[in-house]
Amino acid sequence: MSEIPAKATESEDPSEGARARAADGLASAVGGALAADGVQPGDAMWQSSPPGSIYDYIKVASFSIGPDGLVDQWSLRAEHLFGISAERAVGMDPIETFIDPRHRERGMRKMAEILDGREWTGVVPFRMPRGVEGECGHEGLAEVYVMPTRTEEGDKAAVCIVVDVRTLRSIETDLAASQAIFSQSPFGFLLIDPDLRVRRVNQRFASIFGGTPDDHRGNGVHDYLQRGEADRVAATLRRVLETGSSITDMHVTGFVPGSDERRHWSVNLYRVHSGSGRPIGIAWLGIDITARRAAAREAAAARRNLALLNEAGARIGNSLDLETTARQLLDVVVPGFCDLATVDLYQGLLVGDETPPGLADGSAELRRVAFASAVSDAPFAGTGVPVAVGAVHHYPFNSPCADALRTARPQTVPGEDGGLVQSTLAVPMVAHDTVVGLVQFARTKGSEPFGDRDRDLAVELAARAAVCIDNARLYRREHERALILQRSLLPPGDPEASGLDIACRYLPGNANTGRPSEVGGDWFDVIELPGHRTALVVGDVMGRGLRAAVAMGELRTAVRTLAQLDLEPAEVLSQLDEIARGLGAPGGVQQATRAARRPREADLSEVYLATCVYAVYDSVTRRCTFANAGHLPPVLVEPGEPALMLDVPPGMPLGVGGEPFEEVEVELPEGALLALYTDGLVESRDHPLDEGLQAFVSALSDPTQPLEDVCDHVLNTLDTHHGEDDIALLMARVQGLPTESVGDWTLPREPRSVGRAREYARAQLLSWDLEPLVDTTELLVSELVTNALRYGEGEIRLRLLLDRTLVCEVWDSGLVQPRRRRARDTDEGGRGLQLVGLLSAAWGSRRTPRGKTVWFELPLPDGGPGLPDPAEALLSLF
Repeated sequence: MSEIPAKATESEDPSEGARARAADGLASAVGGALAADGVQPGDAMWQSSPPGSIYDYIKVASFSIGPDGLVDQWSLRAEHLFGISAERAVGMDPIETFIDPRHRERGMRKMAEILDGREWTGVVPFRMPRGVEGECGHEGLAEVYVMPTRTEEGDKAAVCIVVDVRTLRSIETDLAASQAIFSQSPFGFLLIDPDLRVRRVNQRFASIFGGTPDDHRGNGVHDYLQRGEADRVAATLRRVLETGSSITDMHVTGFVPGSDERRHWSVNLYRVHSGSGRPIGIAWLGIDITARRAAAREAAAARRNLALLNEAGARIGNSLDLETTARQLLDVVVPGFCDLATVDLYQGLLVGDETPPGLADGSAELRRVAFASAVSDAPFAGTGVPVAVGAVHHYPFNSPCADALRTARPQTVPGEDGGLVQSTLAVPMVAHDTVVGLVQFARTKGSEPFGDRDRDLAVELAARAAVCIDNARLYRREHERALILQRSLLPPGDPEASGLDIACRYLPGNANTGRPSEVGGDWFDVIELPGHRTALVVGDVMGRGLRAAVAMGELRTAVRTLAQLDLEPAEVLSQLDEIARGLGAPGGVQQATRAARRPREADLSEVYLATCVYAVYDSVTRRCTFANAGHLPPVLVEPGEPALMLDVPPGMPLGVGGEPFEEVEVELPEGALLALYTDGLVESRDHPLDEGLQAFVSALSDPTQPLEDVCDHVLNTLDTHHGEDDIALLMARVQGLPTESVGDWTLPREPRSVGRAREYARAQLLSWDLEPLVDTTELLVSELVTNALRYGEGEIRLRLLLDRTLVCEVWDSGLVQPRRRRARDTDEGGRGLQLVGLLSAAWGSRRTPRGKTVWFELPLPDGGPGLPDPAEALLSLF
């Protein structure tokens, strides 16, 4: 309250009773107002007003005027209001000091009336006296209440109460603005007292929670929110009230009367203070963000789905394995999209069928290839009986899963009562308009149910995985076909050769890396030649895949065909070079040759290049002739000697053309080891060729072991797990034909040589205990020697070779090759070679450096089906 000078005393004026009655009325009004706020008048009267009263906001001052009309006393509030200290103010004439000269005369009259004992109340304009720092010339408007009184000596005086009118007008304006903001705000506005009770709410809040604003007075947060949420909000209110820290964008969840929809509000809280700075409550400003939260959830779901699709694009399809691709799909969706998931693929597709049966009704057999769970490792049982991974099953015709497979549309399957699963999405996996399987996404109870957006996402994920699985299936099919083709072109089983012990290995690329293997163009071959000779071949077509495998098959077939013509190794490679040049040309070899003569024109044909080493081993002489077309050199290990690489001129790769090939003849000692190989064995990205060759030579340190063990040792020692290229390894140990197994005679060019040849043959066969072959051999030797006498030239040489079969060779110097023809019934001759063909297992002729050799071969008697009877064979010719 404003200060009243202690020197002032009560007035004895007759109007004093009226003033007392007015004071009593004012006290009654204040008491009633306090009582309205819960304060009894008797408790508030004649007590110091606590902080937060109206006097904290308005400027009120008091001073007293003595009998001489001068300031007698000056209060502290007056010092604050007028900016004049008490020492200066006491003794001043208030009219002369604060009143404008235009109003001083009237002021003097009023002062005389006041000193005469009359009360006066009015609004007086004033100005600050000159010379006051910062307030010079400042004008104001004050409401003055003058009450007459008497001094201790009985002289008349007055007490003045002054109120700054402009401050009152400002407070009035602020109150009106606050009221407008509070009542017209589109947001929920509450004032909460220190007891956390609602003191006031605006109309917006009342329109949401019902009733009038006055109906909410005295409520607490528990009257609007559920217990858990109300406790949290109440704790926050206490913290704001205690610390004064504001709370921004606090999310509150609850329900409004008459609605089951969960609502969300964003609430801002701040502590409210009185003019003296005392906390008097909390302001609550709430905004309904339910729609915004729903939009945010939709946006978050869209971002999540987009991120899931991006992850699926990055992770699914990195492998060409069907099962791996299915597991990659489940790794993406569990637990980010669902809690459990399975993938079923048609069994027919997995085993290589082009069109699996039962696609029309969805009842075909499927195999469960993948399962993932974020809650349990048990088999998925969301749509029926549990099925383990790897098990083959089918869905009943009327089941939702069969319907999804049949219609190629997703189906929603509700969970069973008492089960773990809330709902399941059965989504068919469709690739190129073909259903390849079914994927099931399941969410457990308590999770958010599947919506339309989830269904669309599931279809997209299943479609992406289906395309990758279909690509993997097509790759597996093509790879298996290429691998079957390649293996069908390689020698079946363990090759056998006369005078050689053979062992071989073939490893496709990536066979030891765990990744899908890819066929290449490496090959090897062991070809038996007449005269107990053997052709050893190792080659490598540059490139990988089906194209390389097909080119390899064509070259291998050509090698076998050329080998049967008994051409020299260099000539075989020359012919192969022409064939390789024609593989990529539409018109074959001739077209490729013409294209080579037009270097300036664009060559659109494919280029097929290959390396090859071709060796012919003669078991009688133990000599081996090599020819090389850009391949790695053979390795020879002689008994008791370190391994060495044979110096065979490499030549140009097959398909380049234009360069001849050279031959090298090497005599191989008994027990020597010969190794032919491809570059995949000795070269990789981590190991250069020279290092690999040295490691290969070092691995052949003990060639006396069995050949199979030597092969395994080489593959285990070298870096054969890189998977970058195919590996072909061919090893042969020399076991020459014994001298006692060879019969060799030279016959003069005279008719008696026919009979002598028969005698030599009979005697040799009898020494070999081959009496069952004597008659046939004598007859066929007689025919060949007779032909040599009639059509050949020079000396005649007869040679019998015994190994796994009996081979008879007749040599002469003539260059004309015998030609078999069909004799007419009336012809006296021309049936000799027909007879040889009927009685022998095989026959033929080949060129030699000094003429030709005509040979036939007879199987050894082993109790099996024998040769035709010579007499019956002769009769069949007529």
